[in-house]
Amino acid sequence: MTKNEALINYSLRIGDTCLILGQRMSEWCSNGPTLEEDIAMTNISLDLIGQARTMLTYAGEIEGKGRTEDDFAYKRNEREYFNSLLSERPNGHFGDTVARNFLQSAYFYHFYNALISSKDNMLSAHATKSIKEVTYHLRHSAEWVIRLGDGTSESKEKIQNSFDEIWDFVGDLFETNEVDRLLLNEGISVDQTKIQQEWNSTVTEVLTKAGLTRPNDGYMQTGRLEAKHSEYLGHLLAEMQFLQRAYPDAKW
Repeated sequence: MTKNEALINYSLRIGDTCLILGQRMSEWCSNGPTLEEDIAMTNISLDLIGQARTMLTYAGEIEGKGRTEDDFAYKRNEREYFNSLLSERPNGHFGDTVARNFLQSAYFYHFYNALISSKDNMLSAHATKSIKEVTYHLRHSAEWVIRLGDGTSESKEKIQNSFDEIWDFVGDLFETNEVDRLLLNEGISVDQTKIQQEWNSTVTEVLTKAGLTRPNDGYMQTGRLEAKHSEYLGHLLAEMQFLQRAYPDAKW
Protein backbone atom coordinates (compact mmCIF):
# COMPACT_ATOMS: atom_id res chain seq x y z
CA MET A 1 0.00 0.00 0.00
CA THR A 2 1.32 3.43 -0.96
CA LYS A 3 1.15 6.54 1.17
CA ASN A 4 -1.44 8.08 -1.16
CA GLU A 5 -3.63 4.98 -1.09
CA ALA A 6 -3.53 5.03 2.70
CA LEU A 7 -4.31 8.75 2.80
CA ILE A 8 -7.32 8.31 0.51
CA ASN A 9 -8.70 5.59 2.76
CA TYR A 10 -8.04 7.64 5.89
CA SER A 11 -9.82 10.66 4.41
CA LEU A 12 -12.79 8.50 3.40
CA ARG A 13 -13.08 7.11 6.93
CA ILE A 14 -13.46 10.61 8.31
CA GLY A 15 -15.66 11.90 5.51
CA ASP A 16 -17.93 8.87 5.39
CA THR A 17 -18.60 8.90 9.12
CA CYS A 18 -19.47 12.60 8.99
CA LEU A 19 -21.67 12.10 5.92
CA ILE A 20 -23.65 9.18 7.30
CA LEU A 21 -24.14 10.70 10.75
CA GLY A 22 -25.09 13.99 9.09
CA GLN A 23 -27.69 12.18 6.99
CA ARG A 24 -29.05 10.50 10.12
CA MET A 25 -29.32 13.83 11.90
CA SER A 26 -31.10 15.41 8.94
CA GLU A 27 -33.92 12.93 9.56
CA TRP A 28 -34.74 14.88 12.72
CA CYS A 29 -35.53 18.03 10.72
CA SER A 30 -39.14 19.00 11.59
CA ASN A 31 -39.31 16.01 13.98
CA GLY A 32 -37.44 17.37 17.02
CA PRO A 33 -39.04 17.20 20.48
CA THR A 34 -38.94 21.00 20.72
CA LEU A 35 -38.37 23.79 18.21
CA GLU A 36 -35.01 24.62 19.78
CA GLU A 37 -33.83 21.02 19.54
CA ASP A 38 -35.15 20.71 16.02
CA ILE A 39 -32.94 23.61 14.97
CA ALA A 40 -29.96 22.41 17.02
CA MET A 41 -29.99 18.91 15.50
CA THR A 42 -30.43 20.27 11.99
CA ASN A 43 -27.43 22.57 12.52
CA ILE A 44 -25.37 19.61 13.75
CA SER A 45 -26.34 17.79 10.57
CA LEU A 46 -25.14 20.71 8.45
CA ASP A 47 -21.84 20.86 10.38
CA LEU A 48 -21.22 17.17 9.75
CA ILE A 49 -22.10 17.33 6.06
CA GLY A 50 -19.75 20.31 5.71
CA GLN A 51 -16.96 18.28 7.30
CA ALA A 52 -17.76 15.38 4.99
CA ARG A 53 -17.51 17.60 1.92
CA THR A 54 -13.99 18.68 2.85
CA MET A 55 -12.73 15.14 3.33
CA LEU A 56 -14.45 13.62 0.30
CA THR A 57 -13.15 16.41 -1.89
CA TYR A 58 -9.64 15.83 -0.53
CA ALA A 59 -9.88 12.10 -1.23
CA GLY A 60 -10.78 12.91 -4.84
CA GLU A 61 -7.86 15.31 -5.20
CA ILE A 62 -5.37 12.73 -3.92
CA GLU A 63 -6.87 10.01 -6.13
CA GLY A 64 -6.51 12.21 -9.20
CA LYS A 65 -9.24 10.50 -11.24
CA GLY A 66 -11.63 13.42 -11.40
CA ARG A 67 -14.05 12.13 -8.76
CA THR A 68 -15.84 14.85 -6.78
CA GLU A 69 -17.46 14.94 -3.36
CA ASP A 70 -20.77 14.11 -5.04
CA ASP A 71 -19.29 11.09 -6.79
CA PHE A 72 -18.07 9.72 -3.46
CA ALA A 73 -21.36 10.48 -1.71
CA TYR A 74 -23.82 9.28 -4.33
CA LYS A 75 -22.05 6.83 -6.61
CA ARG A 76 -20.59 4.26 -4.24
CA ASN A 77 -22.18 1.08 -3.03
CA GLU A 78 -22.51 -0.02 0.59
CA ARG A 79 -19.27 -2.05 0.59
CA GLU A 80 -17.30 1.01 -0.50
CA TYR A 81 -18.09 3.09 2.60
CA PHE A 82 -15.76 3.29 5.61
CA ASN A 83 -17.99 5.06 8.14
CA SER A 84 -18.19 3.92 11.74
CA LEU A 85 -20.89 1.40 12.56
CA LEU A 86 -22.06 3.75 15.29
CA SER A 87 -22.85 6.53 12.83
CA GLU A 88 -25.28 4.41 10.82
CA ARG A 89 -27.37 3.32 13.79
CA PRO A 90 -31.03 4.41 13.46
CA ASN A 91 -32.19 7.51 15.31
CA GLY A 92 -34.72 5.63 17.40
CA HIS A 93 -36.23 7.80 20.12
CA PHE A 94 -34.56 11.02 21.27
CA GLY A 95 -32.53 9.23 23.95
CA ASP A 96 -31.15 6.79 21.37
CA THR A 97 -29.96 9.70 19.23
CA VAL A 98 -28.44 11.48 22.23
CA ALA A 99 -26.49 8.38 23.30
CA ARG A 100 -25.21 7.67 19.78
CA ASN A 101 -24.21 11.29 19.18
CA PHE A 102 -22.49 11.60 22.53
CA LEU A 103 -20.30 8.54 21.96
CA GLN A 104 -19.41 9.57 18.41
CA SER A 105 -18.88 13.24 19.29
CA ALA A 106 -16.60 12.32 22.21
CA TYR A 107 -14.50 10.34 19.75
CA PHE A 108 -14.37 13.15 17.18
CA TYR A 109 -13.46 15.67 19.88
CA HIS A 110 -10.32 13.83 20.94
CA PHE A 111 -9.57 12.67 17.38
CA TYR A 112 -9.58 16.19 15.94
CA ASN A 113 -7.60 17.59 18.85
CA ALA A 114 -4.87 15.09 18.01
CA LEU A 115 -5.20 15.47 14.23
CA ILE A 116 -4.42 19.19 14.50
CA SER A 117 -0.77 18.14 14.87
CA SER A 118 -0.82 16.09 11.64
CA LYS A 119 2.02 16.73 9.20
CA ASP A 120 -0.55 16.67 6.42
CA ASN A 121 -1.54 20.32 6.05
CA MET A 122 -5.04 19.57 4.78
CA LEU A 123 -5.90 17.18 7.61
CA SER A 124 -4.46 19.59 10.17
CA ALA A 125 -6.48 22.51 8.77
CA HIS A 126 -9.63 20.40 8.64
CA ALA A 127 -9.18 19.36 12.27
CA THR A 128 -8.53 22.96 13.36
CA LYS A 129 -11.78 24.10 11.76
CA SER A 130 -13.86 21.09 12.77
CA ILE A 131 -12.86 21.04 16.44
CA LYS A 132 -14.87 24.22 17.00
CA GLU A 133 -18.03 22.54 15.72
CA VAL A 134 -17.38 19.19 17.40
CA THR A 135 -16.79 20.88 20.77
CA TYR A 136 -20.36 22.15 20.56
CA HIS A 137 -21.66 18.75 19.42
CA LEU A 138 -20.05 17.10 22.43
CA ARG A 139 -21.28 19.72 24.89
CA HIS A 140 -24.81 19.55 23.48
CA SER A 141 -25.07 15.76 23.65
CA ALA A 142 -23.32 15.50 27.04
CA GLU A 143 -25.72 18.00 28.58
CA TRP A 144 -28.64 15.94 27.34
CA VAL A 145 -27.13 12.72 28.69
CA ILE A 146 -26.88 14.33 32.13
CA ARG A 147 -30.34 15.88 31.87
CA LEU A 148 -32.00 12.60 30.91
CA GLY A 149 -30.00 10.49 33.36
CA ASP A 150 -30.71 12.88 36.22
CA GLY A 151 -34.34 13.42 35.21
CA THR A 152 -37.36 11.22 35.77
CA SER A 153 -37.18 7.49 36.40
CA GLU A 154 -38.53 6.95 32.89
CA SER A 155 -35.95 9.19 31.19
CA LYS A 156 -33.14 7.57 33.17
CA GLU A 157 -34.29 4.07 32.25
CA LYS A 158 -34.58 4.97 28.57
CA ILE A 159 -31.19 6.64 28.23
CA GLN A 160 -29.53 3.78 30.14
CA ASN A 161 -31.13 1.29 27.75
CA SER A 162 -29.93 3.39 24.83
CA PHE A 163 -26.31 3.10 25.95
CA ASP A 164 -26.68 -0.61 26.71
CA GLU A 165 -28.03 -1.33 23.24
CA ILE A 166 -25.33 0.48 21.22
CA TRP A 167 -22.29 -0.14 23.40
CA ASP A 168 -21.21 -3.14 21.32
CA PHE A 169 -20.47 -0.77 18.44
CA VAL A 170 -18.00 1.59 20.15
CA GLY A 171 -15.06 -0.78 19.72
CA ASP A 172 -15.29 -0.17 15.98
CA LEU A 173 -14.16 3.43 16.54
CA PHE A 174 -10.70 2.36 17.69
CA GLU A 175 -9.92 -0.49 15.32
CA THR A 176 -6.69 -0.03 13.34
CA ASN A 177 -4.93 -1.62 10.37
CA GLU A 178 -1.97 -1.03 8.05
CA VAL A 179 -3.37 2.35 6.96
CA ASP A 180 -3.08 3.68 10.51
CA ARG A 181 0.37 2.21 11.02
CA LEU A 182 1.75 3.59 7.75
CA LEU A 183 0.38 7.09 8.28
CA LEU A 184 1.32 7.15 11.97
CA ASN A 185 4.94 6.48 11.01
CA GLU A 186 4.68 9.44 8.64
CA GLY A 187 3.31 11.69 11.39
CA ILE A 188 -0.01 12.03 9.56
CA SER A 189 -2.55 9.96 11.48
CA VAL A 190 -3.32 9.81 15.21
CA ASP A 191 -2.52 7.28 17.91
CA GLN A 192 -5.81 5.43 18.42
CA THR A 193 -4.66 3.95 21.73
CA LYS A 194 -4.28 7.44 23.18
CA ILE A 195 -7.60 8.56 21.68
CA GLN A 196 -9.33 5.59 23.28
CA GLN A 197 -7.90 6.42 26.70
CA GLU A 198 -9.09 10.02 26.46
CA TRP A 199 -12.47 8.92 25.11
CA ASN A 200 -12.89 6.49 28.01
CA SER A 201 -12.18 9.27 30.49
CA THR A 202 -14.73 11.65 28.93
CA VAL A 203 -17.46 9.04 28.62
CA THR A 204 -16.99 7.74 32.15
CA GLU A 205 -17.05 11.26 33.59
CA VAL A 206 -20.32 12.21 31.87
CA LEU A 207 -22.07 8.91 32.63
CA THR A 208 -21.09 9.27 36.29
CA LYS A 209 -22.51 12.81 36.43
CA ALA A 210 -25.70 11.49 34.85
CA GLY A 211 -26.02 8.73 37.42
CA LEU A 212 -25.80 6.10 34.68
CA THR A 213 -23.95 2.81 34.59
CA ARG A 214 -21.23 2.40 32.02
CA PRO A 215 -21.92 -0.82 30.08
CA ASN A 216 -19.37 -3.59 30.32
CA ASP A 217 -16.89 -4.06 27.49
CA GLY A 218 -17.66 -7.43 25.98
CA TYR A 219 -17.85 -8.62 22.41
CA MET A 220 -17.53 -5.61 20.13
CA GLN A 221 -18.92 -5.25 16.62
CA THR A 222 -16.36 -4.27 14.00
CA GLY A 223 -16.23 -3.97 10.24
CA ARG A 224 -15.60 -0.31 9.38
CA LEU A 225 -12.07 -0.88 8.11
CA GLU A 226 -13.24 -3.62 5.74
CA ALA A 227 -16.33 -1.67 4.67
CA LYS A 228 -18.62 -4.20 6.34
CA HIS A 229 -21.82 -2.70 7.71
CA SER A 230 -25.17 -3.39 9.30
CA GLU A 231 -28.32 -3.61 7.22
CA TYR A 232 -29.16 -0.04 8.23
CA LEU A 233 -26.55 1.53 5.95
CA GLY A 234 -28.10 0.00 2.82
CA HIS A 235 -31.51 1.45 3.69
CA LEU A 236 -29.98 4.86 4.42
CA LEU A 237 -28.08 4.92 1.13
CA ALA A 238 -31.16 3.89 -0.84
CA GLU A 239 -32.89 7.03 0.38
CA MET A 240 -29.88 9.33 0.25
CA GLN A 241 -28.85 8.28 -3.26
CA PHE A 242 -32.31 7.94 -4.82
CA LEU A 243 -32.22 11.09 -6.96
CA GLN A 244 -28.75 10.39 -8.35
CA ARG A 245 -29.65 6.76 -9.04
CA ALA A 246 -32.92 7.69 -10.74
CA TYR A 247 -31.47 10.60 -12.72
CA PRO A 248 -27.72 10.03 -13.16
CA ASP A 249 -25.62 13.20 -13.21
CA ALA A 250 -28.71 15.37 -12.68
CA LYS A 251 -27.97 19.07 -12.25
CA TRP A 252 -30.07 21.68 -10.49
